[in-house]
Amino acid sequence: MAGHSKWANIKHKKKKEDKRRGKLFSKLSKKIAVAAREGGGDPEMNSDLRMAIQKAKDNNMPKDNIQRAVDRGTGNLDGVDYERIIYEGYAPAGIALYLDLMSDNRNRTASEIRHILSKRGGNLGEEGCVAWMFDRKGQLIIDRTEEDVDEDEVMMSALEAGAEDITIEEDMIEIISLPSDLEEVRETMEEDGYKFDSGDVVMLPQNIIKLDDKSDAKKVLKVIDALEDHDDVQDVYANFDIPDEIMEEIETEEE
Repeated sequence: MAGHSKWANIKHKKKKEDKRRGKLFSKLSKKIAVAAREGGGDPEMNSDLRMAIQKAKDNNMPKDNIQRAVDRGTGNLDGVDYERIIYEGYAPAGIALYLDLMSDNRNRTASEIRHILSKRGGNLGEEGCVAWMFDRKGQLIIDRTEEDVDEDEVMMSALEAGAEDITIEEDMIEIISLPSDLEEVRETMEEDGYKFDSGDVVMLPQNIIKLDDKSDAKKVLKVIDALEDHDDVQDVYANFDIPDEIMEEIETEEE
């Protein structure tokens, strides 16, 4: 089973608890607009746009919002021009961070991300400093709290569809594929009757740092929360794991 599954589960729970839907839609709109600008407004001919639209649909973004984002990207509607930026750095305890952003002002964004990290014990690094620690993969998530599925059957369906790996947790099932196979795996499994909470191309850590110290775990989570709260940050990828008992203690303290 994949060693990164705990972090996927943490992100899954955070997503379900996230009430900042307006901010989420804004980030999804940027992703759609950039994909449309770079590859055209026809999702049938633009796989990046197709996946960005699917991600928006997974998060219940209204069709009108999706179309407006496409139109902004293709120039049919006036709007701000965003560019995709990748930043790399470190959180406390030596945790590697790989950040995917969409920004209309590279200098402003770099300054703000650097401030977020330095204020919380992290730092922004040079290009390539941590990218080698991550692999680009397709990821599908089945929410087990919403979907009652048989573990053996979903595993068989995923493998027959072309998945590389399946991780089964109490709350979710994570299915990993090559990026180029993501859409085919999803479509094949949907034909088998499975529904997905999310599906995207992600950066998965090759090796995991286990945070056994609660203080370090809290510091890292605070950095992640601050980064994810930034308007320009699309995704945060990191190479850590927090033991269940420590995560439960942290969650209890925050209630």
